[in-house]
Amino acid sequence: MTKKIVAIGGGGCGNKKADGTISTYDNQAIDEEIIKLTGKEKPNFLFLAHASVGQWQDSYYVLMKRIYGDLYHCECKNLKSSELVDKAKTQELIDWADIIYEGGGNTVDMLRLWEKTGFGEILKDAWQKGKVMCGLSAGGNCWFKECTTDYMQMLYGDDQPLIGVKALGFIDGHFTPHGEKEGRDLSLKEILKTSDQVGFLTSRNAAIEIIDDEYRILTSSPEGFVRKCYWKDNKYTDEALDVSKEFKPLTELVTK
Repeated sequence: MTKKIVAIGGGGCGNKKADGTISTYDNQAIDEEIIKLTGKEKPNFLFLAHASVGQWQDSYYVLMKRIYGDLYHCECKNLKSSELVDKAKTQELIDWADIIYEGGGNTVDMLRLWEKTGFGEILKDAWQKGKVMCGLSAGGNCWFKECTTDYMQMLYGDDQPLIGVKALGFIDGHFTPHGEKEGRDLSLKEILKTSDQVGFLTSRNAAIEIIDDEYRILTSSPEGFVRKCYWKDNKYTDEALDVSKEFKPLTELVTK
């Protein structure tokens, strides 16, 4: 079975920002590729907002349903964090889905929830069965062996450092979303000093698409980018990855 992951660095989905303005929807080209990967004209779209809490899970689903339901005519359903205790319902929705999409938010709490409920293993099984596994920010982080998160800033304020944490490990590497933000590149450089992983600094409107043992870089705007970063022999390498229609061997991506 073909295994498929699309990990997105970030982007607007029409949500209300901290300053009160509404973000634009700017990941169209990436979302269209996600739909194409299903091989269906109107695939089933399952949204997870497990990196979010409370009522935001409902409002986040409304935003994503406007995109995948109204714009792309998918059948859409939502699996809430509180519903993971219902194993039968959870498995029914996973089996129904063609696309499984995790949104942004708190990576650490999301991964803790999945470990506690066993949902990580359910996601792994879905990936191995050919479901399209995707998401942005925390929903991009989760598929890799390690990732960067602003968890400490969420708890204690913006003066706290970004940290690296273990994720599901479907793909070797260290994923860092929102790569366009000031200081993210320097934070990743510091985090990778104590990791043997290759890091992927991924901006908004950019994604890593991985199909079995091949990959390519997707963007939905000229500003989108993915950079491959790693330490080797006490030397740090930070190189831009080319956007291409052609797939390349995954070993080239994850190897120093």
